[in-house]
Amino acid sequence: GCFLLWLLPSILRARASPETRPSSPLCQQSPTKVSCKGVGLRKFPKELGQGIKYLELSNNFIQNLSGSNMPGFGQLEYLDVCFNQLEAVSATALAQLPRLHSLLLRANHLDRNYVANGEALHLLRSIEVLDLSVNNLESHMASWYISNLTSLRVLDLSGNTMTKLLAGTFRNSPRLRQLDLSNNYIMEIQEGAFEPLQELEVLNLALNSLHCLSGFSLTQLRVLNLSHNALELFFSEEEGAEPYLLRVLDLSHNRLLSFPELPRARDLTHLNLSNNLIASLLPGSPHPREFVLLYKEMQRLNRTVRPLPVLTHVADLDLSNNRLELFPFFFFRSLGSLHSLSLARNCLQDVARQSVTDGTELSVRSLDLHSNALRVLPRWFFDSLPHLESMDLGSNSLQPCESQGRDLGGDSHTSAPRDTCTPFYNLPRLKCLSLSKNNISRLQPHAFSRTPLLSLDLSGNRDLSLSTGALRGLELSLQELSLRDNQMDEGQAALPCLGMLRVLDLSGNHLSLLPTGLSCSPLESLDIRNNNLQTLGTAGSWSHSLRAVSVAGNPWGCCSLGWLDS
Repeated sequence: GCFLLWLLPSILRARASPETRPSSPLCQQSPTKVSCKGVGLRKFPKELGQGIKYLELSNNFIQNLSGSNMPGFGQLEYLDVCFNQLEAVSATALAQLPRLHSLLLRANHLDRNYVANGEALHLLRSIEVLDLSVNNLESHMASWYISNLTSLRVLDLSGNTMTKLLAGTFRNSPRLRQLDLSNNYIMEIQEGAFEPLQELEVLNLALNSLHCLSGFSLTQLRVLNLSHNALELFFSEEEGAEPYLLRVLDLSHNRLLSFPELPRARDLTHLNLSNNLIASLLPGSPHPREFVLLYKEMQRLNRTVRPLPVLTHVADLDLSNNRLELFPFFFFRSLGSLHSLSLARNCLQDVARQSVTDGTELSVRSLDLHSNALRVLPRWFFDSLPHLESMDLGSNSLQPCESQGRDLGGDSHTSAPRDTCTPFYNLPRLKCLSLSKNNISRLQPHAFSRTPLLSLDLSGNRDLSLSTGALRGLELSLQELSLRDNQMDEGQAALPCLGMLRVLDLSGNHLSLLPTGLSCSPLESLDIRNNNLQTLGTAGSWSHSLRAVSVAGNPWGCCSLGWLDS
Protein backbone atom coordinates (compact mmCIF):
# COMPACT_ATOMS: atom_id res chain seq x y z
CA GLY A 1 0.00 0.00 0.00
CA CYS A 2 2.81 2.42 0.88
CA PHE A 3 4.52 1.55 -2.41
CA LEU A 4 1.36 2.36 -4.43
CA LEU A 5 0.89 5.68 -2.62
CA TRP A 6 4.49 6.60 -3.36
CA LEU A 7 4.06 5.66 -7.02
CA LEU A 8 0.71 7.44 -7.48
CA PRO A 9 2.11 10.97 -8.26
CA SER A 10 4.27 9.54 -11.04
CA ILE A 11 1.29 7.71 -12.54
CA LEU A 12 -0.81 10.89 -12.47
CA ARG A 13 1.96 12.93 -14.16
CA ALA A 14 2.30 10.29 -16.87
CA ARG A 15 -1.43 10.43 -17.60
CA ALA A 16 -1.57 14.24 -17.57
CA SER A 17 -2.52 15.94 -20.85
CA PRO A 18 0.23 17.54 -22.95
CA GLU A 19 -1.13 21.02 -22.12
CA THR A 20 -0.52 20.51 -18.40
CA ARG A 21 2.69 18.53 -18.63
CA PRO A 22 5.39 20.54 -16.78
CA SER A 23 8.08 22.25 -18.84
CA SER A 24 11.65 23.07 -18.01
CA PRO A 25 11.74 24.43 -14.45
CA LEU A 26 13.51 27.55 -15.78
CA CYS A 27 10.70 28.46 -18.20
CA GLN A 28 7.55 30.36 -17.38
CA GLN A 29 4.44 28.72 -18.79
CA SER A 30 0.74 29.31 -19.12
CA PRO A 31 -1.63 27.11 -21.16
CA THR A 32 -0.80 28.84 -24.47
CA LYS A 33 2.28 30.96 -23.70
CA VAL A 34 5.81 29.91 -22.74
CA SER A 35 8.81 32.13 -22.01
CA CYS A 36 12.26 30.55 -21.83
CA LYS A 37 14.11 33.86 -22.17
CA GLY A 38 17.74 33.74 -21.06
CA VAL A 39 17.67 30.31 -19.40
CA GLY A 40 20.75 28.93 -21.15
CA LEU A 41 19.04 26.69 -23.73
CA ARG A 42 21.25 25.19 -26.43
CA LYS A 43 18.50 23.47 -28.39
CA PHE A 44 14.79 23.78 -29.01
CA PRO A 45 12.84 22.68 -25.87
CA LYS A 46 10.82 19.80 -27.34
CA GLU A 47 9.34 18.77 -23.96
CA LEU A 48 6.98 21.77 -23.85
CA GLY A 49 4.05 19.95 -25.43
CA GLN A 50 1.12 20.88 -27.64
CA GLY A 51 -1.30 23.78 -27.54
CA ILE A 52 1.33 26.51 -27.28
CA LYS A 53 0.71 29.60 -29.41
CA TYR A 54 3.35 31.99 -28.05
CA LEU A 55 6.95 30.86 -27.52
CA GLU A 56 9.82 33.11 -26.42
CA LEU A 57 13.35 31.67 -26.68
CA SER A 58 15.42 34.86 -26.88
CA ASN A 59 18.82 35.31 -25.25
CA ASN A 60 19.89 31.67 -25.35
CA PHE A 61 22.50 29.63 -27.26
CA ILE A 62 20.36 27.81 -29.84
CA GLN A 63 22.31 27.12 -33.05
CA ASN A 64 19.74 25.38 -35.24
CA LEU A 65 16.06 24.67 -35.67
CA SER A 66 15.59 21.15 -36.96
CA GLY A 67 12.45 19.14 -37.52
CA SER A 68 13.39 16.48 -34.98
CA ASN A 69 13.38 19.08 -32.21
CA MET A 70 9.98 20.59 -33.01
CA PRO A 71 7.22 17.99 -32.73
CA GLY A 72 3.73 19.04 -31.69
CA PHE A 73 3.98 22.80 -32.33
CA GLY A 74 1.34 23.00 -35.03
CA GLN A 75 -0.61 25.65 -33.08
CA LEU A 76 2.35 28.01 -32.74
CA GLU A 77 1.64 31.56 -33.96
CA TYR A 78 4.49 33.58 -32.42
CA LEU A 79 8.12 32.48 -32.17
CA ASP A 80 10.95 34.63 -30.77
CA VAL A 81 14.49 33.29 -31.25
CA CYS A 82 16.29 36.66 -31.02
CA PHE A 83 19.81 36.92 -29.59
CA ASN A 84 20.84 33.31 -30.05
CA GLN A 85 23.53 31.71 -32.21
CA LEU A 86 21.16 30.49 -34.89
CA GLU A 87 22.78 29.67 -38.20
CA ALA A 88 20.68 26.81 -39.60
CA VAL A 89 16.92 26.57 -40.09
CA SER A 90 15.56 23.41 -41.69
CA ALA A 91 12.61 23.27 -44.04
CA THR A 92 11.33 20.26 -42.11
CA ALA A 93 11.12 22.35 -38.94
CA LEU A 94 9.25 25.29 -40.44
CA ALA A 95 6.93 23.02 -42.37
CA GLN A 96 5.54 21.97 -38.98
CA LEU A 97 4.47 25.57 -38.22
CA PRO A 98 1.59 26.26 -40.63
CA ARG A 99 -0.03 28.88 -38.36
CA LEU A 100 3.09 30.89 -37.60
CA HIS A 101 2.51 34.59 -38.35
CA SER A 102 5.32 36.25 -36.33
CA LEU A 103 8.96 35.10 -36.46
CA LEU A 104 11.65 37.14 -34.68
CA LEU A 105 15.25 36.19 -35.54
CA ARG A 106 17.17 39.31 -34.54
CA ALA A 107 20.89 39.07 -33.70
CA ASN A 108 21.79 35.61 -35.00
CA HIS A 109 24.12 34.28 -37.73
CA LEU A 110 21.72 33.95 -40.63
CA ASP A 111 24.32 35.12 -43.12
CA ARG A 112 25.60 31.56 -42.89
CA ASN A 113 23.75 28.92 -44.89
CA TYR A 114 21.51 31.69 -46.22
CA VAL A 115 20.46 29.75 -49.34
CA ALA A 116 19.12 26.74 -47.41
CA ASN A 117 17.72 28.98 -44.66
CA GLY A 118 15.90 31.08 -47.23
CA GLU A 119 14.34 28.03 -48.83
CA ALA A 120 13.05 27.04 -45.39
CA LEU A 121 11.54 30.49 -44.75
CA HIS A 122 9.77 30.35 -48.11
CA LEU A 123 7.49 27.70 -46.61
CA LEU A 124 6.02 30.26 -44.21
CA ARG A 125 3.19 31.37 -46.49
CA SER A 126 1.22 32.88 -43.58
CA ILE A 127 4.07 34.86 -42.04
CA GLU A 128 3.12 38.53 -41.49
CA VAL A 129 5.83 39.78 -39.12
CA LEU A 130 9.50 38.93 -39.78
CA ASP A 131 12.54 40.29 -37.93
CA LEU A 132 15.88 39.56 -39.64
CA SER A 133 17.74 42.48 -38.10
CA VAL A 134 21.42 42.30 -37.03
CA ASN A 135 22.27 39.14 -38.96
CA ASN A 136 25.12 40.49 -41.12
CA LEU A 137 22.94 40.12 -44.20
CA GLU A 138 24.14 41.60 -47.47
CA SER A 139 21.70 42.99 -50.01
CA HIS A 140 21.32 39.81 -52.07
CA MET A 141 20.90 37.69 -48.92
CA ALA A 142 18.07 39.85 -47.61
CA SER A 143 16.36 39.75 -50.99
CA TRP A 144 16.54 35.96 -51.05
CA TYR A 145 15.11 35.52 -47.57
CA ILE A 146 11.92 37.45 -48.36
CA SER A 147 11.57 36.57 -52.05
CA ASN A 148 8.53 34.32 -51.57
CA LEU A 149 6.83 35.76 -48.48
CA THR A 150 3.71 37.24 -50.05
CA SER A 151 1.83 37.82 -46.76
CA LEU A 152 4.43 40.01 -45.06
CA ARG A 153 3.06 43.13 -43.35
CA VAL A 154 5.99 44.07 -41.07
CA LEU A 155 9.66 43.52 -42.00
CA ASP A 156 12.76 44.50 -40.03
CA LEU A 157 16.11 44.36 -41.87
CA SER A 158 17.87 46.93 -39.71
CA GLY A 159 21.45 46.54 -38.48
CA ASN A 160 22.67 44.45 -41.42
CA THR A 161 25.34 45.10 -44.09
CA MET A 162 23.13 46.01 -47.04
CA THR A 163 24.73 48.55 -49.40
CA LYS A 164 21.92 48.95 -51.92
CA LEU A 165 18.28 48.14 -52.50
CA LEU A 166 17.86 45.94 -55.54
CA ALA A 167 15.00 46.64 -57.92
CA GLY A 168 13.30 43.30 -57.30
CA THR A 169 13.79 43.00 -53.55
CA PHE A 170 10.14 43.60 -52.65
CA ARG A 171 8.55 42.25 -55.83
CA ASN A 172 6.69 39.52 -53.95
CA SER A 173 5.88 41.53 -50.81
CA PRO A 174 3.12 43.89 -51.99
CA ARG A 175 1.30 43.88 -48.63
CA LEU A 176 4.16 45.39 -46.60
CA ARG A 177 3.04 48.22 -44.35
CA GLN A 178 6.07 48.71 -42.12
CA LEU A 179 9.65 48.40 -43.36
CA ASP A 180 12.78 49.05 -41.29
CA LEU A 181 16.05 49.34 -43.25
CA SER A 182 17.87 51.51 -40.73
CA ASN A 183 21.48 51.12 -39.64
CA ASN A 184 22.79 49.57 -42.85
CA TYR A 185 25.23 50.92 -45.43
CA ILE A 186 22.72 51.69 -48.16
CA MET A 187 24.15 54.12 -50.70
CA GLU A 188 21.92 53.31 -53.65
CA ILE A 189 18.23 52.63 -54.16
CA GLN A 190 17.72 51.14 -57.59
CA GLU A 191 14.90 52.55 -59.67
CA GLY A 192 11.61 50.82 -58.92
CA ALA A 193 12.78 49.18 -55.70
CA PHE A 194 9.78 50.49 -53.76
CA GLU A 195 7.30 50.44 -56.64
CA PRO A 196 5.54 47.18 -55.57
CA LEU A 197 4.91 48.54 -52.06
CA GLN A 198 1.64 50.33 -52.67
CA GLU A 199 0.43 49.67 -49.09
CA LEU A 200 3.61 50.80 -47.31
CA GLU A 201 2.87 53.27 -44.52
CA VAL A 202 6.05 53.39 -42.38
CA LEU A 203 9.57 53.42 -43.85
CA ASN A 204 12.75 53.75 -41.81
CA LEU A 205 15.96 54.45 -43.75
CA ALA A 206 17.83 56.14 -40.91
CA LEU A 207 21.54 55.54 -40.31
CA ASN A 208 22.53 54.75 -43.87
CA SER A 209 24.75 56.46 -46.44
CA LEU A 210 22.26 58.04 -48.83
CA HIS A 211 23.50 61.22 -50.52
CA CYS A 212 20.52 62.13 -52.68
CA LEU A 213 16.86 61.21 -52.85
CA SER A 214 15.00 62.41 -55.91
CA GLY A 215 11.79 61.44 -57.63
CA PHE A 216 10.29 60.44 -54.32
CA SER A 217 6.97 58.81 -55.23
CA LEU A 218 5.72 56.83 -52.21
CA THR A 219 2.51 58.80 -52.00
CA GLN A 220 0.83 56.44 -49.52
CA LEU A 221 3.56 56.72 -46.83
CA ARG A 222 2.55 58.10 -43.44
CA VAL A 223 5.94 58.06 -41.70
CA LEU A 224 9.37 58.44 -43.34
CA ASN A 225 12.63 58.48 -41.39
CA LEU A 226 15.72 59.50 -43.36
CA SER A 227 17.73 60.80 -40.42
CA HIS A 228 21.45 60.17 -40.01
CA ASN A 229 22.33 59.90 -43.70
CA ALA A 230 24.46 62.13 -45.91
CA LEU A 231 21.61 63.77 -47.82
CA GLU A 232 22.46 67.02 -49.54
CA LEU A 233 19.40 67.07 -51.79
CA PHE A 234 15.81 65.96 -51.34
CA PHE A 235 13.43 66.32 -54.27
CA SER A 236 9.86 65.10 -54.59
CA GLU A 237 8.02 64.30 -57.80
CA GLU A 238 7.27 67.14 -60.18
CA GLU A 239 4.09 69.17 -59.97
CA GLY A 240 0.93 67.41 -60.99
CA ALA A 241 1.58 64.25 -58.99
CA GLU A 242 -1.15 63.01 -56.70
CA PRO A 243 -1.11 64.34 -53.10
CA TYR A 244 1.02 62.56 -50.52
CA LEU A 245 -0.38 61.13 -47.29
CA LEU A 246 2.86 61.79 -45.38
CA ARG A 247 2.39 62.92 -41.77
CA VAL A 248 5.85 62.55 -40.21
CA LEU A 249 9.11 63.32 -42.03
CA ASP A 250 12.51 63.11 -40.32
CA LEU A 251 15.44 64.53 -42.30
CA SER A 252 17.60 65.34 -39.28
CA HIS A 253 21.34 64.68 -39.09
CA ASN A 254 22.04 65.10 -42.79
CA ARG A 255 23.91 67.63 -44.92
CA LEU A 256 21.04 69.66 -46.33
CA LEU A 257 22.19 73.15 -47.30
CA SER A 258 18.76 74.66 -47.77
CA PHE A 259 15.14 73.95 -47.05
CA PRO A 260 14.18 70.78 -48.95
CA GLU A 261 11.67 70.73 -51.79
CA LEU A 262 8.97 68.77 -50.04
CA PRO A 263 6.20 66.72 -51.65
CA ARG A 264 2.65 68.03 -51.64
CA ALA A 265 1.87 66.42 -48.31
CA ARG A 266 -1.23 68.17 -47.07
CA ASP A 267 -1.34 66.00 -43.95
CA LEU A 268 2.27 66.63 -42.86
CA THR A 269 2.24 67.49 -39.13
CA HIS A 270 5.78 66.72 -37.89
CA LEU A 271 8.90 67.85 -39.76
CA ASN A 272 12.39 67.39 -38.31
CA LEU A 273 15.23 69.20 -40.11
CA SER A 274 17.57 69.50 -37.15
CA ASN A 275 21.32 68.93 -37.35
CA ASN A 276 21.82 69.91 -40.97
CA LEU A 277 23.74 72.73 -42.68
CA ILE A 278 20.71 74.83 -43.55
CA ALA A 279 21.58 78.50 -43.85
CA SER A 280 18.44 79.44 -45.77
CA LEU A 281 14.77 78.56 -45.68
CA LEU A 282 14.44 79.22 -49.40
CA PRO A 283 15.04 76.13 -51.59
CA GLY A 284 18.19 76.46 -53.66
CA SER A 285 19.61 79.35 -51.66
CA PRO A 286 22.30 77.90 -49.39
CA HIS A 287 24.24 81.05 -48.56
CA PRO A 288 23.15 83.45 -45.82
CA ARG A 289 24.04 86.54 -47.84
CA GLU A 290 22.00 85.32 -50.81
CA PHE A 291 19.17 84.46 -48.42
CA VAL A 292 19.07 88.01 -47.04
CA LEU A 293 19.06 89.45 -50.56
CA LEU A 294 16.19 87.16 -51.56
CA TYR A 295 14.31 88.12 -48.42
CA LYS A 296 14.62 91.82 -49.22
CA GLU A 297 13.50 91.21 -52.79
CA MET A 298 10.48 89.25 -51.60
CA GLN A 299 9.58 92.03 -49.16
CA ARG A 300 9.77 94.55 -51.99
CA LEU A 301 7.48 92.45 -54.19
CA ASN A 302 5.27 91.41 -51.24
CA ARG A 303 5.68 87.73 -52.14
CA THR A 304 5.83 84.55 -50.06
CA VAL A 305 7.78 81.34 -50.45
CA ARG A 306 6.23 78.91 -52.94
CA PRO A 307 6.76 75.65 -51.04
CA LEU A 308 4.87 76.83 -47.97
CA PRO A 309 1.46 75.39 -48.93
CA VAL A 310 2.76 71.89 -48.09
CA LEU A 311 3.39 73.07 -44.53
CA THR A 312 -0.03 74.47 -43.73
CA HIS A 313 -0.80 71.60 -41.30
CA VAL A 314 2.64 71.24 -39.74
CA ALA A 315 2.32 71.40 -35.96
CA ASP A 316 5.90 70.53 -34.97
CA LEU A 317 8.90 71.95 -36.86
CA ASP A 318 12.46 71.35 -35.68
CA LEU A 319 15.21 73.42 -37.31
CA SER A 320 17.66 73.24 -34.42
CA ASN A 321 21.41 72.95 -34.90
CA ASN A 322 21.63 74.51 -38.35
CA ARG A 323 23.29 77.69 -39.65
CA LEU A 324 20.46 80.20 -39.79
CA GLU A 325 21.57 83.75 -39.02
CA LEU A 326 18.24 85.53 -39.33
CA PHE A 327 14.90 84.58 -37.83
CA PRO A 328 12.81 84.54 -41.03
CA PHE A 329 9.50 85.64 -39.60
CA PHE A 330 7.88 85.84 -43.02
CA PHE A 331 8.62 82.15 -43.67
CA PHE A 332 6.38 81.02 -40.82
CA ARG A 333 3.49 83.35 -41.57
CA SER A 334 1.43 80.82 -43.52
CA LEU A 335 2.02 77.94 -41.08
CA GLY A 336 -1.35 78.33 -39.45
CA SER A 337 -1.16 75.06 -37.48
CA LEU A 338 2.38 75.45 -36.12
CA HIS A 339 2.43 74.86 -32.36
CA SER A 340 6.03 73.86 -31.63
CA LEU A 341 9.04 75.51 -33.28
CA SER A 342 12.71 74.95 -32.49
CA LEU A 343 15.51 77.11 -33.88
CA ALA A 344 17.92 76.26 -31.07
CA ARG A 345 21.67 76.06 -31.68
CA ASN A 346 21.73 78.17 -34.82
CA CYS A 347 23.56 81.41 -35.53
CA LEU A 348 20.58 83.72 -35.02
CA GLN A 349 21.57 87.29 -34.33
CA ASP A 350 18.38 89.10 -35.18
CA VAL A 351 14.79 88.77 -36.27
CA ALA A 352 13.64 90.35 -39.52
CA ARG A 353 13.92 94.09 -38.84
CA GLN A 354 10.49 94.97 -40.08
CA SER A 355 7.37 95.04 -38.01
CA VAL A 356 4.43 92.94 -39.12
CA THR A 357 2.08 95.61 -40.38
CA ASP A 358 -0.80 93.43 -41.56
CA GLY A 359 -1.63 91.99 -38.15
CA THR A 360 -0.11 88.59 -38.94
CA GLU A 361 -0.08 86.27 -35.94
CA LEU A 362 1.71 82.95 -35.56
CA SER A 363 -0.01 80.08 -33.78
CA VAL A 364 3.20 78.93 -32.06
CA ARG A 365 2.79 77.85 -28.44
CA SER A 366 6.30 76.50 -27.77
CA LEU A 367 9.38 78.31 -29.09
CA ASP A 368 12.97 77.14 -28.54
CA LEU A 369 15.69 79.68 -29.41
CA HIS A 370 18.38 78.64 -26.96
CA SER A 371 22.08 78.72 -27.86
CA ASN A 372 22.01 81.49 -30.45
CA ALA A 373 23.47 85.01 -30.49
CA LEU A 374 20.29 87.01 -29.95
CA ARG A 375 20.67 90.37 -28.22
CA VAL A 376 17.20 91.88 -28.58
CA LEU A 377 13.70 90.69 -29.38
CA PRO A 378 11.44 93.62 -30.34
CA ARG A 379 7.96 94.15 -28.95
CA TRP A 380 6.28 93.37 -32.27
CA PHE A 381 7.89 89.93 -32.17
CA PHE A 382 5.88 89.03 -29.05
CA ASP A 383 2.76 90.79 -30.35
CA SER A 384 2.89 88.42 -33.33
CA LEU A 385 3.00 85.40 -31.01
CA PRO A 386 -0.16 85.87 -28.94
CA HIS A 387 -0.51 82.14 -28.18
CA LEU A 388 3.02 81.65 -26.88
CA GLU A 389 3.08 79.53 -23.71
CA SER A 390 6.67 78.26 -23.44
CA MET A 391 9.90 79.94 -24.52
CA ASP A 392 13.52 78.82 -24.14
CA LEU A 393 15.96 81.69 -24.66
CA GLY A 394 18.87 80.19 -22.75
CA SER A 395 22.46 80.85 -23.85
CA ASN A 396 21.81 84.13 -25.65
CA SER A 397 22.58 87.75 -24.65
CA LEU A 398 19.13 89.11 -23.84
CA GLN A 399 18.55 91.74 -21.17
CA PRO A 400 15.00 92.07 -19.79
CA CYS A 401 13.49 95.54 -19.86
CA GLU A 402 12.05 97.26 -16.80
CA SER A 403 8.37 98.09 -16.69
CA GLN A 404 7.29 100.94 -14.43
CA GLY A 405 3.92 99.23 -13.87
CA ARG A 406 1.87 102.23 -14.95
CA ASP A 407 1.53 101.69 -18.69
CA LEU A 408 2.09 98.09 -19.67
CA GLY A 409 1.07 98.38 -23.28
CA GLY A 410 3.40 98.26 -26.22
CA ASP A 411 4.65 101.81 -25.56
CA SER A 412 5.41 101.47 -21.84
CA HIS A 413 8.46 103.21 -20.44
CA THR A 414 11.53 101.07 -19.99
CA SER A 415 14.75 101.64 -18.10
CA ALA A 416 16.83 101.09 -21.21
CA PRO A 417 16.51 101.98 -24.90
CA ARG A 418 14.36 99.56 -26.82
CA ASP A 419 17.27 98.44 -28.98
CA THR A 420 19.20 97.14 -25.95
CA CYS A 421 16.59 95.22 -23.93
CA THR A 422 13.73 92.78 -24.45
CA PRO A 423 10.25 93.33 -22.97
CA PHE A 424 8.96 90.25 -21.13
CA TYR A 425 6.06 92.05 -19.48
CA ASN A 426 2.41 91.98 -20.56
CA LEU A 427 2.55 88.51 -22.14
CA PRO A 428 -0.67 87.03 -20.73
CA ARG A 429 -0.28 83.53 -22.25
CA LEU A 430 3.39 82.90 -21.43
CA LYS A 431 3.76 80.24 -18.72
CA CYS A 432 7.34 78.91 -19.00
CA LEU A 433 10.43 81.03 -19.68
CA SER A 434 14.13 80.20 -19.64
CA LEU A 435 16.68 83.01 -19.59
CA SER A 436 19.56 80.89 -18.34
CA LYS A 437 23.11 81.86 -19.34
CA ASN A 438 22.25 85.26 -20.81
CA ASN A 439 24.85 87.27 -18.87
CA ILE A 440 22.07 89.12 -17.07
CA SER A 441 23.70 91.14 -14.32
CA ARG A 442 20.64 92.86 -12.89
CA LEU A 443 16.94 92.05 -13.17
CA GLN A 444 15.00 95.30 -13.21
CA PRO A 445 11.75 95.94 -11.28
CA HIS A 446 8.49 94.62 -12.73
CA ALA A 447 10.37 92.74 -15.47
CA PHE A 448 7.53 90.22 -15.72
CA SER A 449 4.50 92.31 -14.84
CA ARG A 450 1.27 90.88 -16.22
CA THR A 451 3.11 87.80 -17.46
CA PRO A 452 1.71 85.01 -15.25
CA LEU A 453 4.72 82.68 -15.39
CA LEU A 454 4.51 79.24 -13.82
CA SER A 455 8.18 78.42 -14.41
CA LEU A 456 11.17 80.78 -14.63
CA ASP A 457 14.80 79.77 -15.20
CA LEU A 458 17.40 82.46 -14.44
CA SER A 459 20.29 80.06 -13.79
CA GLY A 460 23.83 80.52 -15.04
CA ASN A 461 23.78 84.35 -14.95
CA ARG A 462 26.97 85.07 -13.04
CA ASP A 463 26.64 87.71 -10.28
CA LEU A 464 22.96 88.21 -11.03
CA SER A 465 21.27 90.74 -8.77
CA LEU A 466 17.52 90.70 -8.24
CA SER A 467 16.43 94.23 -7.48
CA THR A 468 13.55 94.86 -5.09
CA GLY A 469 10.39 94.16 -7.04
CA ALA A 470 12.15 92.29 -9.87
CA LEU A 471 9.74 89.37 -9.55
CA ARG A 472 6.77 91.43 -8.50
CA GLY A 473 3.64 90.33 -10.31
CA LEU A 474 4.53 86.63 -10.01
CA GLU A 475 3.32 86.24 -6.42
CA LEU A 476 0.18 84.34 -7.36
CA SER A 477 1.47 82.34 -10.36
CA LEU A 478 5.14 81.28 -10.12
CA GLN A 479 5.53 77.61 -9.12
CA GLU A 480 9.10 76.81 -10.20
CA LEU A 481 12.14 79.10 -9.97
CA SER A 482 15.79 78.34 -10.74
CA LEU A 483 18.57 80.69 -9.59
CA ARG A 484 21.24 77.98 -9.85
CA ASP A 485 24.93 78.79 -10.40
CA ASN A 486 24.61 82.57 -10.23
CA GLN A 487 27.17 83.12 -7.42
CA MET A 488 24.67 85.39 -5.67
CA ASP A 489 24.90 86.41 -2.05
CA GLU A 490 21.86 87.12 0.11
CA GLY A 491 21.94 90.82 -0.82
CA GLN A 492 21.41 89.97 -4.47
CA ALA A 493 18.48 87.58 -3.96
CA ALA A 494 15.49 89.67 -2.97
CA LEU A 495 12.41 87.51 -3.38
CA PRO A 496 8.84 88.68 -2.86
CA CYS A 497 6.25 86.56 -1.11
CA LEU A 498 5.74 83.89 -3.77
CA GLY A 499 2.59 82.22 -2.49
CA MET A 500 2.49 79.46 -5.12
CA LEU A 501 6.20 78.53 -5.28
CA ARG A 502 6.68 74.75 -5.08
CA VAL A 503 10.16 74.16 -6.53
CA LEU A 504 13.20 76.37 -5.85
CA ASP A 505 16.81 75.83 -6.94
CA LEU A 506 19.34 78.08 -5.19
CA SER A 507 22.34 75.78 -5.60
CA GLY A 508 25.74 77.08 -6.65
CA ASN A 509 25.54 80.49 -4.99
CA HIS A 510 27.19 82.27 -2.04
CA LEU A 511 24.18 82.47 0.24
CA SER A 512 24.77 82.52 4.01
CA LEU A 513 21.07 83.21 4.67
CA LEU A 514 17.96 82.19 2.78
CA PRO A 515 15.83 84.99 1.27
CA THR A 516 13.25 86.19 3.78
CA GLY A 517 10.51 86.09 1.16
CA LEU A 518 10.51 82.29 1.31
CA SER A 519 8.65 82.31 4.60
CA CYS A 520 5.29 82.24 2.82
CA SER A 521 6.13 79.83 0.00
CA PRO A 522 4.64 76.29 0.19
CA LEU A 523 7.88 74.69 -1.02
CA GLU A 524 7.94 71.00 -1.88
CA SER A 525 11.45 70.83 -3.34
CA LEU A 526 14.41 72.95 -2.24
CA ASP A 527 17.97 72.70 -3.61
CA ILE A 528 20.52 74.72 -1.63
CA ARG A 529 23.66 72.74 -2.38
CA ASN A 530 27.05 74.46 -2.59
CA ASN A 531 26.33 77.66 -0.70
CA ASN A 532 27.69 79.17 2.55
CA LEU A 533 24.79 78.18 4.77
CA GLN A 534 25.43 77.22 8.41
CA THR A 535 21.75 76.98 9.33
CA LEU A 536 18.36 77.27 7.74
CA GLY A 537 17.02 79.41 10.52
CA THR A 538 13.30 79.20 11.05
CA ALA A 539 11.55 77.12 8.44
CA GLY A 540 8.51 78.93 7.12
CA SER A 541 5.24 77.54 5.88
CA TRP A 542 7.21 75.04 3.84
CA SER A 543 8.35 73.16 6.94
CA HIS A 544 5.27 70.96 6.54
CA SER A 545 5.07 70.95 2.74
CA LEU A 546 8.72 70.14 1.93
CA ARG A 547 9.23 66.71 0.35
CA ALA A 548 12.80 66.91 -0.97
CA VAL A 549 15.76 69.02 0.14
CA SER A 550 19.37 68.92 -1.09
CA VAL A 551 21.86 70.43 1.36
CA ALA A 552 25.31 69.04 0.44
CA GLY A 553 28.28 71.36 0.07
CA ASN A 554 27.47 73.80 2.90
CA PRO A 555 29.48 74.52 6.10
CA TRP A 556 26.67 73.46 8.45
CA GLY A 557 27.12 74.30 12.09
CA CYS A 558 26.84 71.11 14.13
CA CYS A 559 25.50 73.06 17.12
CA SER A 560 22.71 74.75 15.19
CA LEU A 561 20.78 71.94 13.56
CA GLY A 562 17.46 72.60 15.24
CA TRP A 563 15.97 73.34 11.84
CA LEU A 564 16.10 69.61 11.13
CA ASP A 565 13.41 69.03 13.75
CA SER A 566 10.97 71.25 11.89
